[in-house]
Amino acid sequence: MTVARSAESVQAVIKAYDVRGVVGEQIDADFVRDVAGSFARLMRGEGGARRIVIGHDMRDSSPELAAAFADGVLAQGLDVVHIGLASTDELYFASGHLDCPGAMFTASHNPAKYNGIKLCRAKALPVGQDTGLATITEEVVAGVPAFDGPRGTETREDLLSAYADFLHKLVDLSGSRPLRIAVDAGNGMGGYTVPAVLGTLPQYTVEPLFFELDGSFPNHEANPLDPKNLVDLQDHVRKTGADLGLAFDGDADRCFVVDEKGDPVSPSAITGLVAERELTKEPGATVIHNLITSRAVPELVTELGGTPVRTRVGHSFIKQQMAATGAIFGGEHSAHYYFRDFWGADSGMLAALHVLAALGEKDRPMSELAAAYATYAASGEINSTVADAQERTLAVLEAFGKRAKSVDRLDGVTVQLADGAWFNLRASNTEPLLRLNVEARSQDEVDALVTEILSIVRA
Repeated sequence: MTVARSAESVQAVIKAYDVRGVVGEQIDADFVRDVAGSFARLMRGEGGARRIVIGHDMRDSSPELAAAFADGVLAQGLDVVHIGLASTDELYFASGHLDCPGAMFTASHNPAKYNGIKLCRAKALPVGQDTGLATITEEVVAGVPAFDGPRGTETREDLLSAYADFLHKLVDLSGSRPLRIAVDAGNGMGGYTVPAVLGTLPQYTVEPLFFELDGSFPNHEANPLDPKNLVDLQDHVRKTGADLGLAFDGDADRCFVVDEKGDPVSPSAITGLVAERELTKEPGATVIHNLITSRAVPELVTELGGTPVRTRVGHSFIKQQMAATGAIFGGEHSAHYYFRDFWGADSGMLAALHVLAALGEKDRPMSELAAAYATYAASGEINSTVADAQERTLAVLEAFGKRAKSVDRLDGVTVQLADGAWFNLRASNTEPLLRLNVEARSQDEVDALVTEILSIVRA
């Protein structure tokens, strides 16, 4: 049995959706080895798993931590398949392709001092707090029981080409006109996967930006959700005359789009675009959208004869709904896009291929294509540091009490107003933050609501 740890220290790292912490302070090789042992026990006990596939990003600490995780798995008698450098969606591909559980070492868009683990069951099924992480937390706190049996064995596989080929089979790009594509990899794993996926397609000219793998992120944070991290790509699009720009986060499972003018395209608009393509392929199918996504998405899905299903924010919730409903596609405001044909997992690269196919089939610019799916004005996500998120939320609800048409508490509070506008306030799972999203028919309405709500939240 491994050494017991304090519940507080373990719970600080094993979060709602994944494992994440500061390397050397919160997360180290010994801790990772324990998590691996518990995860291996869980996977063996659930479905008799015999092997686990492991990938890692370009952070300096990732190879060492991935090796420690492998050691923990091997000690529990399970085999390990190393795929080495990978994007998170490539790891999900490996889990589906090999039909085994997986572990991806990455801290996504977090700064260089962080690292973490995204875990999945065979066929990329999610592992969240209620579906395994709580059990792993308990065992790591108490001490992981040793395995009384032979040690597992290690093999290595390069699945990058197989991953690219699989994506190409899911989206028909043969009819696309030539496109110039500016891509900002942010020194993350997009610099590894984009050449394999897009670089082999002769109709596309890729204009690369920050493709050098560097876990210190020397140019900007690999978090395209923050507008300041899109500035370089916006300039690059204008400079190169690209037809559109793509920005990937650190582990390249999210993809953001900017049009030919360098203006950001809302992830809700991309959700609508991909949903329409998928519903054309399978009329009447179900499409998942989280509660922050523009209401234009469920309106479009309904108009096309599909079934929209609203869910709370977070990949584990989306993936559970994907499995429960058999949904063909799901989208989030954070630019996570989920595909039934990709084992219900999220892939920014697959979403990018759909955008390229849609743009390449039409003789009009990206700005016009996107405008058809952006029928409302939105604030984007605005964070406020607060001492008491619940108290501030109640203050906002009280202020809007007479104006609220309805209030629901699926995830935080979502307030529908009589004029058709709505807003959502959610407390962060990991930080003392309240997250605000507002949508209305005009930008002036959005701005007025944001000002009013923030004056209460930040009072």
